[in-house]
Amino acid sequence: MPLEPGLVATAEMIVSDADTALSMRSGDVPVLATPRVVSLAEEATVLALGDRLEPGTTSVGYRVQLDHLAPTAIGGRVTAEAMLEAVEGRRLTFRVSVSDGHGLVAAGRITRVVVEHDRFLEKAAGA
Repeated sequence: MPLEPGLVATAEMIVSDADTALSMRSGDVPVLATPRVVSLAEEATVLALGDRLEPGTTSVGYRVQLDHLAPTAIGGRVTAEAMLEAVEGRRLTFRVSVSDGHGLVAAGRITRVVVEHDRFLEKAAGA
């Protein structure tokens, strides 16, 4: 299936102690950590692609531009939505938003790149 703008997916989580800035060592407050917000948004981008990539390929993170706008406490339900906004060759740009029961938590863009799976792993191993 071709990759075309408009593909959408969501990913959800409930914030636990392990997801906090305090636990992830990215701050000293027990609220949802920015690295965990990024991870949830990236999960939504991967889900949006589903099984649409060619066999033997995968997508990898390339750029994250995300504003973390509001805190979410432990126990809060958080939903990330990703929409494929642009396809430029192997580059896939997603518009992402993350919200909780109080409103918008984060918003921005994530760019992923389609790569050959095995070749990418070989490169990572230094081969």
